[in-house]
Amino acid sequence: MHRFALALLTVTAATAAPALMPWPAHYMPGAGELLIDQNFSVAFTTRENNPLLREAAIRLNQRLQRQTFLSFAASPSGPPTLLVKCERPSRDIQALGEDETYQLSITRAGATLTAPTSLGVLRGFATFAQLVARSNGGWSVPIAEINDSPRFPWRGLMIDVSRHFMPVGVIERNLEAMAAVKLNVLHWHLSDNQGFRVESKRYPKLQGQGSDGLFYTQDQVRHVIRFAHDRGIRVVPEFDMPGHTTAWLVGYPELAAGAGPFEIGRTWGIFDPAMDPTREETYTFLDGFIGEMAALFPDDYFHIGGDEVNGLQWNSNERITAFKRAHGMLSAAVPSKAQQTASNDKLQAYFNSRVEPIVRKYGKKMMGWDEILAPELPKTIVIQSWRGQSSLAEAVRQGFQGLLSSGYYLDLVQPTRQHYLVDPLIDPKTSQPLTLTAEEQTRILGGEACMWSEYVTQETIDSRIWPRAAAIAERFWSPSSLRDLDSMYTRLEQVSLNLESVGVVHNALYPDMLRRLAPDGDLRTLADVVEPVKGYARSGGGRKYTQQTPLTRLVDAARPESDTARHFTNDIAAKNWSKVQLQLVAWREYKLPNAPDVQEAAPLARNLNAMAEIGLRAVELQGSATPPPPGWAAARVAELTAMKKPQAELLLMPVDSVIALVKSLN
Repeated sequence: MHRFALALLTVTAATAAPALMPWPAHYMPGAGELLIDQNFSVAFTTRENNPLLREAAIRLNQRLQRQTFLSFAASPSGPPTLLVKCERPSRDIQALGEDETYQLSITRAGATLTAPTSLGVLRGFATFAQLVARSNGGWSVPIAEINDSPRFPWRGLMIDVSRHFMPVGVIERNLEAMAAVKLNVLHWHLSDNQGFRVESKRYPKLQGQGSDGLFYTQDQVRHVIRFAHDRGIRVVPEFDMPGHTTAWLVGYPELAAGAGPFEIGRTWGIFDPAMDPTREETYTFLDGFIGEMAALFPDDYFHIGGDEVNGLQWNSNERITAFKRAHGMLSAAVPSKAQQTASNDKLQAYFNSRVEPIVRKYGKKMMGWDEILAPELPKTIVIQSWRGQSSLAEAVRQGFQGLLSSGYYLDLVQPTRQHYLVDPLIDPKTSQPLTLTAEEQTRILGGEACMWSEYVTQETIDSRIWPRAAAIAERFWSPSSLRDLDSMYTRLEQVSLNLESVGVVHNALYPDMLRRLAPDGDLRTLADVVEPVKGYARSGGGRKYTQQTPLTRLVDAARPESDTARHFTNDIAAKNWSKVQLQLVAWREYKLPNAPDVQEAAPLARNLNAMAEIGLRAVELQGSATPPPPGWAAARVAELTAMKKPQAELLLMPVDSVIALVKSLN
């Protein structure tokens, strides 16, 4: 193995850095490049038969052919382009904390990838594929020395397939993209109020009555697990309990704390139905179910959900109330709302204390959201925090391991920069490290981006995950000091294009959806400068959504973040007035297509025209010796501010930049 001095490259907008994401722990650039041509090949030094790596090399070869449009020779001449040295195979069942380190040494004569395990080789392949770029009319990778390892061992993506079912092909292509950016856990959210999505042979009414026929067979689950394993990704199942269980109760109402019958949930939010934690039959059922699923999913971890139990069914059930009194959870004769809530927290802790031994009995470690945290539970459980770093810190101080998901909710369509600056070890209120001992810090295993599926279908889910999840992957893998937003966005744009070579369709389906909405006109000019409303604004608006609502409007096609608006802002900051004017003229002249499905966006189109007119006048005044008339700027700011109001659940993104431009005239 080569010995070399390593340094962390500080990436700035001015650095001619390759489009790597995540950025390696240590990257030392050299001079020159390694040519990639039709003779590209991968070879291994070991004679040991490692099917996983040989299949991975075939996939790398295929990916590079898609990226470069080259046809690699079946029998390439000369030495291998990439020589792989792997000390040992990874475990048959991938485990948390396995060695993922690798070294990549690239010279003009060839590249050498060295790793202790197969996992490290997979991570090195991902880096090598990202390094391939156009050069002097051909393709090459830059000369460099890379020594890389992840910051956190748990780097996940949660995909909810309950609210809207995602076929196996959707899961596969997102697993490919996860591997491309070194994410290593698929958290598969498989049950909720809106659907139970896995075949149970022991309790067939779970999927038989709780899925609308949309579920994964056990053979399909095994296929996905193998597919993920071959790409260095663990699969952790989540079966939410005791709340978020309406789909369970359709077929097995005897599990419920309240009276049935039950129907699959068609809307969103927190539902009243919950399991009855006081009946022994509940735990008998769960023992059988968890045993079956533990045998199906080989990972060490089993997620029980545990979030958002409102306790209303528990409060209204006299037998459950008597149970709480008998077990010291409730004492007041007429309990207040706060006392009821406290008693329900204790009842849920009791439920968790009964479920955890069942999970452990089948060789698994229990996971759950913040709400399962209770000091008396075994310290082997993992807390996944959707509430934030303070909740996560409290869990690790009590001795539990934890993950952060707060700040990484992709379904809230926040800009990439907002996700990128969230750190599992940084308090967002103070921007300072969490007050934790060194040992407590090690209990924070990493984090997971979350893709809840209320407002996505198999057609749009890729555009909500990618490319923003790549930036989150960098936060989990790369040094915490890497926070330059200009560099991040510069690399992210290329990574987004690069991800197309692994099969995700976040870019490809965007123009297709726009053409269907407006077959005979230009919808893209408007679509490129709008974004969906943020956070929970869509669910809190006037439009009523159900599971059957078609998600085919402009708000569904629009991207979570407008690159066009961001570039416009940068051009204004750089005082590139000629480019700013050209853009504003195009917006001023824009006409919304006369297609019925986009007429709800007519106010946005008018605002785009008016905003551009104001912007053009502001640019003219930038170089004028004559100031604007008194009150002109204030009046224009008021007009522009009104344009920030959502229309058709969309936001017109360049408005703030034009407001800033107008204000600069004062």
